[in-house]
Amino acid sequence: MSSVKHSKLHRLITKWPRGTVAVATYLNSIGITPELLYKYKQSNWLQPLGRGAYALAGDKVDWRGALYALQRQLSLNVHVGGKTAIEMKGYAHYLSESIQTVFLYGQPGQKLPAWFKKYDWNASIVFTTTRLFPEESHEGLTEFQEKEFSIRMSVLERAALEMLYHVPGKISFEEAFLIFENLMNLRPSIVQTLLESCRQIKVKRLFLSMAAQHAHPWFAQLDQTTLDLGAGKRVIVKPGTLDPTYQITIPKTTQESWF
Repeated sequence: MSSVKHSKLHRLITKWPRGTVAVATYLNSIGITPELLYKYKQSNWLQPLGRGAYALAGDKVDWRGALYALQRQLSLNVHVGGKTAIEMKGYAHYLSESIQTVFLYGQPGQKLPAWFKKYDWNASIVFTTTRLFPEESHEGLTEFQEKEFSIRMSVLERAALEMLYHVPGKISFEEAFLIFENLMNLRPSIVQTLLESCRQIKVKRLFLSMAAQHAHPWFAQLDQTTLDLGAGKRVIVKPGTLDPTYQITIPKTTQESWF
């Protein structure tokens, strides 16, 4: 029996992607019983990260490895996107060695497990549930490869729309405008598809307005006649200056560079 247990431990350690979290339900599904899990923990092979979540002892785990567990082991429809995805792709206005705020997105009703919310990932986690895109739509999602695992992440085109969803709340208009300046190489076909499926009028208008003011080359290739941009004005900030084309208000402080 001990040799069987030893072989299970060996297989577990060998196949465990470094830098990732494993949850108890997944471990149980591959033959690691609660008895074995307790033994491995007591023997310091595994380190608990909260109730029902573990890392290999001595392994360095961050939010990416935790997100891997949410996506692959718990099958949660959660992905990293918005400003974080833009930063991970190297398109942020100010580049830094570490990401300070992690923007995650899911559908309404989706909840994150307690161990994920309570653990200190050395970053502020902003989890947003929204119907910005249809629930069944996976358009604009891709895999971001880490050393031994990958996580589901928004492509730049979707990330830009997700970022604007937070303007002017969690992200300032000025910061989003500066980041948008770097997005000159978006793919017009992907932008078109995402704009057509995007459900929020304010986000679509703000996206188009910023693209027009930066005169990005892909902007001219969009067919705006297929887009539902709603009717009437949309207030982004108060007080503000009206963009006459897209009928949105923007900060007065950006008026000179905007028009």
